[in-house]
Amino acid sequence: MDLLKRYWREALLGALLLASVAVWICVWQKQPSDLLHVYFLDVGQGDSIFIDSPTHGRILLDGGPNAKVLTELGKILPFGDTRIDMVIESHPDKDHIGGLPDVVSRFDVGAFLEPGVESPNKVDDELRRRINEKNIPHLLARRGMVVNFGDGVRLEILFPDQDVSNWETNDASIVARLVYGNTSFLLTGDSTKKAEYILLGLDPAVLKSTVLKAGHHGSRTSTSLPYAEAVAPEYAIISAGKNNPYGHPHAETLDILKKIGAKILSTAELGTIQFETDGIVLVTK
Repeated sequence: MDLLKRYWREALLGALLLASVAVWICVWQKQPSDLLHVYFLDVGQGDSIFIDSPTHGRILLDGGPNAKVLTELGKILPFGDTRIDMVIESHPDKDHIGGLPDVVSRFDVGAFLEPGVESPNKVDDELRRRINEKNIPHLLARRGMVVNFGDGVRLEILFPDQDVSNWETNDASIVARLVYGNTSFLLTGDSTKKAEYILLGLDPAVLKSTVLKAGHHGSRTSTSLPYAEAVAPEYAIISAGKNNPYGHPHAETLDILKKIGAKILSTAELGTIQFETDGIVLVTK
């Protein structure tokens, strides 16, 4: 205590210096770059994808089964930064929206996008209550919609192409293609073979992507061979929990992905999987 009294000026200057460094780190982290970052978050048995564009346009697609998504976002975003430009719900099953009510409450969300199908779970009701409470603009996703980040990045909605209000929730999942230069990510939620065959019938050429997020955590209900061949990805992401009770990913799906030559990466094995690209070169971390 006597030492602190004696050198209080030095201690104060040290504290101010550390504070200044922290501020400049935050400022530096927010500077625009030419890199798109895409994070497949480690949320256990569920899905959550965070997109950070070169000018820091931000989208969170799904929020996993619980509040773990908050911890994962805290590892990415600068301290005190609570801006998310858009939250997208691929479909309203709990393993995709369980963490979204907390996200909506704690973050400044610009807009909410969903496919227009309801689920009987209580999380779905609570999420919508909080969206309405904060007056967040609420939109239905439909094929042909494009979220333009204004920096060369765009998110193209490929599905649903119709009213899905009476569909089974997985069948109704949003399928979106994130594009930056020559690099693209096909993001599928729990989209099933039913939706895959619809997409193949509409325009198989538009499905081709560098990275495929395998539908339904690598379940055999998704990722048919014709669909996987149309996408022809370099990488396939499995978002699943370690030793999950569903046996995801299923061997049939892994066999298909291996057959088309995709490099398979799993959050169960690697934790959060990060990609960065300048639109030409794609790097995974």
